[in-house]
Amino acid sequence: MNINFAGKVAAVTGGAMGIGAAVVELLSELGARVAVLDRDEEHGRELAGRLSEQGRDVSFYPCDVGELESARTAMDTAVERFGALHVLVHSAGIQRYGDVGSTSVEVWHEVQRVHVDGCFHAVRFAVPHFMKAGGGAVVIVGSVQSVAAVADSAAYVTAKHALLGLTRSIALDFARYGIRANCVMPGPVDTAMLRWAASLADDPEAVLEGCRRGNPLGRIGTPEEIARAIAFLASDWASFVTGAALAVDGGMLVPAGGISFQESGTGSVGKQ
Repeated sequence: MNINFAGKVAAVTGGAMGIGAAVVELLSELGARVAVLDRDEEHGRELAGRLSEQGRDVSFYPCDVGELESARTAMDTAVERFGALHVLVHSAGIQRYGDVGSTSVEVWHEVQRVHVDGCFHAVRFAVPHFMKAGGGAVVIVGSVQSVAAVADSAAYVTAKHALLGLTRSIALDFARYGIRANCVMPGPVDTAMLRWAASLADDPEAVLEGCRRGNPLGRIGTPEEIARAIAFLASDWASFVTGAALAVDGGMLVPAGGISFQESGTGSVGKQ
């Protein structure tokens, strides 16, 4: 038996690039009809057009998910086009840096708006369609920073923590309607956003090497690897899974004290 989304309709926020685009590709490959919701019209239309040429039913809907009416219009238009909604993947996100002193109020609200308000809006407008369909699955893209922190990332860490809390609230509040909600927590993934973040440093390659060495598997993940975890949680194979936080991080959260402590602290004693 294989995971199959035949007859299912999925909406993916932030679906134009990165993890979101990999999810669109995989779900459509597995038989789903997919709505791509993103404010990046160039990449969103290119992705939908390319997959449509391959015979897949994928459409793009311009959407600023952090803006209430934009999210409502995109979701309702997509459901009107496809006739139903069974899966929502919230992958929209941005990265900004700074601690609580150096982060401007504008940047703080920008990050919360995209991550948290965006997820709130997307789920709010997906739920009525799930109810009409007799149930549904929400998968929210969090981060290892949903349960841990990286320095100088106050707004991002806060937003990702909030997404895990929102996941659990959705799972609890809507279980009686057959609606499941789960959170995927990626570690470093080779996306344009990671490459952009590394480019801010004096030595971008050193940053990427740090990402590789920061987990036991010793490498950066791929968007496709995260997409496979998301597809599982969205599928009937995960029918008894809700409110879960699934780390897809190469083991990054496992080593006590981090990899450097394991290599040079007491964690290294057993290797001698």
